[in-house]
Parts: sequence; C-alpha cells; structure tokens
Amino acid sequence: MNTLVIVQKINSFFWNFLLLFLLCGTGAYFTFKLRFVQVRKFKESFKKVFGSIKFKGERAGNDGMSSFQSLATAIAAQVGTGNLAGAATAIASGGPGSIFWMWVSAFFGMSTSFAEATLAQKYKTQVNGDVVGGPSYYIRSAFKGKLGSILSKLFSIFAIFALGFMGSMVQSNSIGTAFNTAFNFNPLIVGIILSIICLFIFLGGLGRIASVTEKLVPIMAAFYIIGGVFVILLNISSFGEAMKMIFVGAFNPQAILGGIIGSSIKDAIRYGVARGLFSNEAGMGSTPHAHAMAKAKHPVDQGIFALMGVFVDTFIILTITAFVILTTGVLDGKTTGIELTQAAFTKTLGSFGGIFIAICLLFFAFSTIIGWYFFGEANVKFLLGKKATKIYAIIVAIFVVIGCTLKVEIVWELTDMFNGFMVIPNLLALLALSGVVSSLLKEHETTKKIE
Repeated sequence: MNTLVIVQKINSFFWNFLLLFLLCGTGAYFTFKLRFVQVRKFKESFKKVFGSIKFKGERAGNDGMSSFQSLATAIAAQVGTGNLAGAATAIASGGPGSIFWMWVSAFFGMSTSFAEATLAQKYKTQVNGDVVGGPSYYIRSAFKGKLGSILSKLFSIFAIFALGFMGSMVQSNSIGTAFNTAFNFNPLIVGIILSIICLFIFLGGLGRIASVTEKLVPIMAAFYIIGGVFVILLNISSFGEAMKMIFVGAFNPQAILGGIIGSSIKDAIRYGVARGLFSNEAGMGSTPHAHAMAKAKHPVDQGIFALMGVFVDTFIILTITAFVILTTGVLDGKTTGIELTQAAFTKTLGSFGGIFIAICLLFFAFSTIIGWYFFGEANVKFLLGKKATKIYAIIVAIFVVIGCTLKVEIVWELTDMFNGFMVIPNLLALLALSGVVSSLLKEHETTKKIE
C-alpha cells in the first residue's frame, strides 16, 4: 500500500466520519451552553464589523492589531479556493440539499469560532515585548504538565505543515492553473512573481500583513459578491427552483433533478457538513491565531467579531457560489469542483466568466496564503522563537513557487490530513475550557448591563 493510499484512508476516516461528528458536536455543545450566542450577538457583531471597515486603519505592531484587522486576517485565510470549489463539490457529490446541511454546520460553527477567539484573547501573552497567542497557548493552559506541553507542541507542528508548507502549495497551485487556463501564462513565472510578493509581505511582519488583509479582504469579497449576485439576477427566474432544490434535496435528494446525482440523505449531510467546515475552519484552530492579536477590551469582544467570519465565509460567499451553480442549470452529474463553478459563470458571462474566476482565484488563494503563513508563523515562534521566522518565510515562499508548477495529488491529501490532526488537540482544549468561555460571556454581559 503506497503513501497516497494510506493518507487517503486516514482522510476518509477523518473527514467523512470522526471530524464531522466532533466539529458539529462541539458547535452544538457551545450553541446550547452559550445560549445561542451566535443569534443573541449577531446584530452586535454585524454592527461592529461593518462599522469598522477602513482601508487605512491603525498601524499594527508588536502590541497587536485592531479587532477588524484581526478578523480580516482570519477571513483572508477562511475565504480561499474552497469557496469556489467547495460548494460545487458538495452539490456535485451530495446534491443541492448539501447546501442546507452546510448552513446547519456553519450555524453551529459560529459558536465554536466565538469560543476559539475568546480563549485566544484570554490566554494570549507577551514574549520579549511581542504579543503572542493562539491555540497552542490555550491548549497548554487547558492541560497542565506534560500532557499540555505535548499537545500544544503537536498542534504547532501540525499547523506549520498544514498551513505554511502544504497549504501554501495547494493555494498557489490553484493560481498557477487558473492563470495558465485563462491567460496561457507560464505557471513557473506566475509562481516566481507570486512568491516575491508574498515574501515582501511576510518579511514586513505583523504591520504589513494587517495592512494588506484589511484592504484586500473587503475588496475581494465585494468583487466576488457583485459578480455572483449579477449572475444570479440574470437567472432570477430560476431562483425559486434553486431554493426548492436545496430544501427538498436536504431530506429527499432523489426527488431533485430526476436522479441525475445518485445521492442519499447521508451523502447530502456528509458533503455539505464536510465542505462547509473545511471552508470556514470553525474548530480547526487556525483563525484563533489572528484573533489573539486583537487589541480587544475584553476577550468576548473579539469573540463577537469572530462570529462574522464564519457568516461571511459560508452564508455569503459559499452560498453565492451555490446559487450561481443552481440558477444557471449547469449541474450535469459529471462536472465538479472549480470546473463546475467556471461552467456556471461562463454560461452567463461568456469568455469573461473564465477570466472572472481566474481573478477571484488569485484574490482568494493569495489571501489564504497570507493568512495561513501568519498562522504558521505564530507556531514557529511558539516552538523555535522569533529568530526562526525569517527562515520560515523563505521556505514558504519557495513552496509557493513549487506549488504553482506542480499538481501532486498527495500534497492536497497531506494538507487535509494535517488539518485534521490540528482539530483534535484544539477541540479537546475548547471543551476543557468551555466553563471559562461561559464565565467570560456572563462577565461581559453583566459589565454591559452595569454600563
């Protein structure tokens, strides 16, 4: 049995069973424990986030960054190629009803993301004058002694490989392939240019990363939302049917499309939940690295910001992709992934559809490289100290070039596997510290009543 087959079997067990149960279960647990915090605090979260959008915010430094910059960095990582390919894969494999289950998992995931951000703020610290934080720090606090030390170090190792190394290759590969297809550009040249830009941002430290993400995220999100909504409006007569396909297909997939996709309820749930969780990253332990850096007055303040990250990723971006596919009628039971999304845009926008997707892929994948690098860097600091970060930046830039020129299936599979490994110690710590999250939320609400 070769390495690829072994990794695929591990991923199948992880993402088709174990992690779906653990991630959704954790989200449901926090939803009830925190009394539906994602509903009660949604209005406040919306106001805080969309009232904080600035293209020239405060300068981030060793003492951290603004809450919006932290959220923008988190969203930069969340909104990646999965937002273009994830919804398409879910629909092609589990039927239109998978989108309903994607929404359900995201709803629960919002409470998990709230808990992650709150704990990241609670347990952040300073090392040599620099603010540091993330899951490794709250994992170490959740489990004292050797267990905490081992779990926190394992998480950091998994994060460095999943996000910094393998993840950067996966994302840059998407850019190289898209630009080769749309513009016939040499992937190697694309990779070299991309890696130089990335290295410039990496070496600029926290200030430059925050400055880039706070500008890039609103622009890229608006660009895709406008394009997607435009396509949906041109096919608005099919919108009602698309809604019916989602809600009927969630419970009776065979009643949809005359059996073009031979999916069951189990398939709809499995693919919808898996693609949703993989895209919005709730519970995976990636986005807390960004939220730890926020200069929040109270840990819960950043948790409230974090709610909007999952909402934007899944309920807005992924949902738009789903409706573009369903209203354009390109679902044929054969095409899947990014090709299905491209087909939907091309059917309505002609040749510009391919160019539009290539530009969106550049935005989404580039932002994810920046976000994932930052998350990986936090773990390099945790394990090896600040001096090792420049070497890490150079290695990631090299992987960006390699990723553009190669499409090795095992790299994609390894990324999934290491992402899965990250989840286990992160969820264990979240559950162990659930009482802390609950206490902080009560404290925050009591303080607000007094004010």
